[in-house]
Amino acid sequence: MAFTLEQLRGFVAVADELHFGRAAARLKMTQPPLSRQIQKLERVVGAQLLERDNRRVTLTAAGQVFLVEARRLLGLADSAPELARRVSSGASGVVRIGFTAASTYGVLGRLLNDLAAELPDVDVDLSEMVTREQVAGLLNEEVDLGLGRPPFDEEAFGNRLLHREALLVAAPVGHRLLELGRPVTAADLASTPVVMHSPTQAKYFYDLVARVAPVAAENTVHTVSQVLTMLWLVAAGRGVAFVPASAARLPIEGVAFVRLETSVPQPVELHLLWAKDSKNPALWRTLAVLERRAGRL
Repeated sequence: MAFTLEQLRGFVAVADELHFGRAAARLKMTQPPLSRQIQKLERVVGAQLLERDNRRVTLTAAGQVFLVEARRLLGLADSAPELARRVSSGASGVVRIGFTAASTYGVLGRLLNDLAAELPDVDVDLSEMVTREQVAGLLNEEVDLGLGRPPFDEEAFGNRLLHREALLVAAPVGHRLLELGRPVTAADLASTPVVMHSPTQAKYFYDLVARVAPVAAENTVHTVSQVLTMLWLVAAGRGVAFVPASAARLPIEGVAFVRLETSVPQPVELHLLWAKDSKNPALWRTLAVLERRAGRL
């Protein structure tokens, strides 16, 4: 047999008032049913919680300890319906976000600040993932929202363009490309050693560079997947690299940047990506917030 919430409320009222009559009046009931509630509670608990005589009521040592837990349980019971309503509406809960490393250079921080301002009761769980890992995570319901690169399966996923930026050439300070006084063209890069994006781990950037400034295989000195690694290799003089404009925020000593001439001024895209059939209400509230604040990202 378990105790009931009504028994807990009766016990807390008596413990507060230290008087059965006043406690019964507070609970809008008569004294005999309240006394029976307390007796049943003590039988279930297996300990005397109150000492009472004709003159006064006091808490036993067991009653003092039980009172703390009774208040906690009542607090949880009272808050549970409101919490359930907030989770159902998306105002509370958890949103798991997968993001590419390059998105942390500017966009991710502002996005998280916007969510914290408008949805303070939604917890955000972050996982750094390349886009293909995000896609798998969305399909397996391991993440709710991705910050990734196209293309996507538009049958399975909803997506919205979140951010566009230019493609830059990162070069060691003093490199001839930095002295041109204009955007770098594909022709300027002939015979230049290049730290290239991995065709598997960084396929989006690899394909983008292949379209706008094809790099000869003999000019590729390294292939890596992370922009930060590329910049350290550039700083070491290993070659130049193609990076999104947001990478210029990274203060890597010995590295400078120049714009790459492209037919589209800002060819680098970052998209929000989500499963169309997601059952997480907090995801839809998150998307609504980001839609309203899209201009700030």
